[in-house]
Amino acid sequence: MKKYIIILIVIFNFNGLLADNNVIFFVESALQNNPKLNAERENLKAIKQNKNISRSEFLPSLTISGSQTSIETSNIINQSGNRSADTSRNTETKKISVDQKIFQGFQGYNNLKKSRLEFEKAKNEFKQVEQDTILNSVSTYYDLIFKSKSKEFNLANVDLFERQVESDRSRLQKGEISLTDLAQSESSLAGAQAAFIKADTEYVSAIAEFERINRITAPKDLNVNFDVSFIMPQSLKDALEFSNSNNPNLAIARINLAISEKELNVEKARLSPSASLNYSKTENKDLNATVDEDEQETVKATVTWPIIQGGKNFSSIKKFRHKKEKNALLLEDKENEIKTQTATSWSFFQSAESVLASTEAQLKAAEIANEGITLEYDSGNTRTTLEVIQSRSLLLEARISNAEAKKDFIVSKLRLLSQVGGLDLQAFKTP
Repeated sequence: MKKYIIILIVIFNFNGLLADNNVIFFVESALQNNPKLNAERENLKAIKQNKNISRSEFLPSLTISGSQTSIETSNIINQSGNRSADTSRNTETKKISVDQKIFQGFQGYNNLKKSRLEFEKAKNEFKQVEQDTILNSVSTYYDLIFKSKSKEFNLANVDLFERQVESDRSRLQKGEISLTDLAQSESSLAGAQAAFIKADTEYVSAIAEFERINRITAPKDLNVNFDVSFIMPQSLKDALEFSNSNNPNLAIARINLAISEKELNVEKARLSPSASLNYSKTENKDLNATVDEDEQETVKATVTWPIIQGGKNFSSIKKFRHKKEKNALLLEDKENEIKTQTATSWSFFQSAESVLASTEAQLKAAEIANEGITLEYDSGNTRTTLEVIQSRSLLLEARISNAEAKKDFIVSKLRLLSQVGGLDLQAFKTP
């Protein structure tokens, strides 16, 4: 299969990389402090121990035991009715036992394979949560930038309309415009103030969401940089190949099927004969006997073959066979789901790029139009107050749309990289 390397390159200057308000800094903070991700780390450590537990089935077990017994016998009456003297007996036993399982019908082998698969599943679950954390962190970072720019644009718009209202009042006194023109300016100022209040509220909400995801106080001065470049899959076919090989959720579905196969093999192995070997050495001491000490060494080989257990094992085999079929169907569904999600992410990435190009053209045209209309209006030309208001509204809309398109374009790339399994912290640090 043709191999592809997904490399994510973030273009920041060197000083920006070292600053405390660049995207890498906040991603690292989210990865270190996110409770769900930390829970997955602990789960990964716990699952890793299952391999050692399964491996122990192949190793001998050693048991050391000891006991002391003191028996006092009194009121002894023989058959003749005569009372005998009271007796006392003190014994001490020490035992060392070594057990080794020889054969279990490949039950231990399948359990070991299952534990390894469970560890691989845990790693993919961790990877998925890590990707989600990175995606959420970067999304909130650029959303905060966008909401900050939106607030800035709306504040500048309020300032412009305040100056226009002052100018129109002066021009009204000179008879250059009508009272209607002034009313339009004042109405637009009120609308701009309302839009600013809304933008400010959205900015506050963005701060709260940023701090929730990144677990750190949002900076007052953001490193505003939308100039981010990624090396992406060159086609939908490439993206589908990447996701088929690297998508964590798809890998988890495949591992679940493999685990169910091992579980079925374990249940089948329970019907097979098993053999074990035991060696024990026992030391007995009887302080009251003629022979007060003896040692016994025992070697015992045991073969067990369960024949009938009330149908329990056969029912267990049927149960895990059905579970295997279930996981096979879930895998098929997950493969189709990942294909659909990858195609959707690819389409979103393509459309976001087109939208960005359109908003850049829109912004450039709006800036030129607003500059020309404003100059003509200020020079007393034929431009009306309504035309100035409309041009400024279009310019504000173009600025906000362009900033949002920049954010969406970056997020679309990250979503696609997450879908194909290529989103991690190291990707951000690729030189």
